[in-house]
Amino acid sequence: MKRHLIQNAWHGLLLTAMLMLAAPLQAAGLLQPSDGSLPPLEIKDHNVEVVIEDGYAITRIEQLFHNPHNRDLEALYSFPVPAHGSVAEFTLWIDGKPVTGEVLEREQAQQVYQEEKAAGREAGITEKDSYKTFDVRVAPVRAGQDTRIRLVYLQPAQVDTGIGRYIYPLEEGGVDEEKLAFWTANEKVSRNFSFDLQLRSAYPVEALRMPNQPQAQIQQLSDGEWRVNLGSVPAGPFDAAAADNSNDGLLENRSAVNRLKSTAFTLDQDLVVYWRHRAGLPGSVDLIAHKPEGRDRGTFMLVVTPGEDLQPINEGKDWVFVLDISGSMQGKFATLADGVQRALQQLRQSDRFRIVLFNSNSSELTPGFVNATSEAVAHYSQALASISPNQGTNLYAGISQGLDALDADRTSALVLVTDGVANLGETRQRQFIELIKRRDIRLFTFVMGNSANRPLLETMTKASNGFAISISNSDDIVGQLLAASAKVTHQALHGVELHIAGVKTADITPQQIGSLYRGQQLVLLGHYWGEGMAEVELSGRISGAPKSYRTQFSFPAVATENPEIERLWAYASIEQAMQQINDFGEKADLRQAVTDLGVEYGLVTEYTAMLVVRDEVFAQRGIERSNRQRLAVEQAAQQQRASRTAPSRRVDTQQPMYNSSRASHSGSGALDVWSLLLILPIAWLALCRQNPAAAE
Repeated sequence: MKRHLIQNAWHGLLLTAMLMLAAPLQAAGLLQPSDGSLPPLEIKDHNVEVVIEDGYAITRIEQLFHNPHNRDLEALYSFPVPAHGSVAEFTLWIDGKPVTGEVLEREQAQQVYQEEKAAGREAGITEKDSYKTFDVRVAPVRAGQDTRIRLVYLQPAQVDTGIGRYIYPLEEGGVDEEKLAFWTANEKVSRNFSFDLQLRSAYPVEALRMPNQPQAQIQQLSDGEWRVNLGSVPAGPFDAAAADNSNDGLLENRSAVNRLKSTAFTLDQDLVVYWRHRAGLPGSVDLIAHKPEGRDRGTFMLVVTPGEDLQPINEGKDWVFVLDISGSMQGKFATLADGVQRALQQLRQSDRFRIVLFNSNSSELTPGFVNATSEAVAHYSQALASISPNQGTNLYAGISQGLDALDADRTSALVLVTDGVANLGETRQRQFIELIKRRDIRLFTFVMGNSANRPLLETMTKASNGFAISISNSDDIVGQLLAASAKVTHQALHGVELHIAGVKTADITPQQIGSLYRGQQLVLLGHYWGEGMAEVELSGRISGAPKSYRTQFSFPAVATENPEIERLWAYASIEQAMQQINDFGEKADLRQAVTDLGVEYGLVTEYTAMLVVRDEVFAQRGIERSNRQRLAVEQAAQQQRASRTAPSRRVDTQQPMYNSSRASHSGSGALDVWSLLLILPIAWLALCRQNPAAAE
């Protein structure tokens, strides 16, 4: 049976997920025992620089820790793991000079760190706490002195339906109960905070904005180059930028920025930046490669941005809402209930719905499927609003009950909204995958917060050929709403495969693509050998009918402008291996594969850590400085790229894969997405001023 996924019901549901205001949560910061057994350290400075270009983002964080006490102490800094991001540099200043870290097997790195710490010599280590946080330890922070560190992480930066989005994660999800019980965080930056982002796009960018940060200063440098700054004010160009943008509600005057510099900044709210490409850009294929002179094997990233050829659909269906009412939803549930009410009001009377709730157990609010009459909508909206979140998170029970009693003769969609981690009942990832595959149903997941179990939720969603969206409390509500609703109001390309002939390729990730929805980009990373012309075919099915797209282009013999592509490929391969570990359990060969990739490419993983010790200690212990060499190559390439306009990476101009423009939100309704993105934060702030309880 053909399964088409539509509809206006999404408008209310997505409003739910994105209006959620978090209760007080653990934030990025310096951790100290909750019992107060050690005196607190101080974050003096926290400076962030982000460069987004060629489909990926490079985030640099420099921090200055201060020890105001009369004894040496150890600093433990924790921050949320960025989506699909991995630490590639950890630098510690020793005797006033930066020393770059090297990646070792985790147990070895921990042992060396503890030995150097016990000897009273400067050392640092960065580790990954599963999908939750990156934890940085530095010892000693000398009595009465400062300690400076730098972290750099890489992550993909995709555009969806013409709109790109970058999140600097600071707000932890508050779901790690043991960590919350033991540690408390000093999340204040006492002296200087700054956030500086540069966007360099080969495609024209019409607008860029930073929601909920009215003091942010935004400047357009060219068609595809923008800069946004928060906190510190560079001399020169930003003065003009402030005047040019003062009428669109995005900027305040210089005094507001200076106030931010002179007062403490709290690392408890994600920073989000949106940018919008010019409407009418063609569907395209972009190739970014790295292949040094004399090397036979190269690494590539292929970015396919489809044209607008997925048609609108219009069918009624059954909707199953599976909603998290565990204790971590306190402070968010009232908004969740309001959003579901809005969703139900958009259903047609021919549609039906069920509402399944889960915490430590699962239950059904509705007696099976209910016709979407106005009376039923009002009744169950009121019943939902009276619920008080509590207890743990039995995610398996909730999904299992949501999958019960589906009607094989009706098109069905299951919508999961959760901010937590499966900590009760069945928790094995493989069991979730098998549960989803028992039914022909699309699962759409809204992942709330930075510490939710993204690996599980994204893998489970992909197994159903649905899609998952990560939601930050700092996100624009309506922009995310429209981006996701457009995917279920149009056809999708299912069973997607991409074949490359004429040039040898291998090690491609992802191994299975699944489905492409309206506006989604396809990003593939892999290796190639040699050079020359390649025939490329993208194929799949639309409503059961086969569909294919073809083009041809050349893989380069030499390419040295984007060496970071190697790390992006390695980390994507690591994530793929970790998915197998989570599915089937840890096996020695998979663990070794993750470890080897982490060490070779200088990446922090579940099985590797990045260690900094004195230069002479690296030499004494026989630790190769391979990551230092890799960083030197990457930094030279970054300086070269910064000196010129972003070049086009499009490779299908001679034989376009698509004959239509790519999907965008412009012109899709009475108010396009950008207008709504501008209006909403102002309207919400006005509401909060009129009714302070709305912000609680």
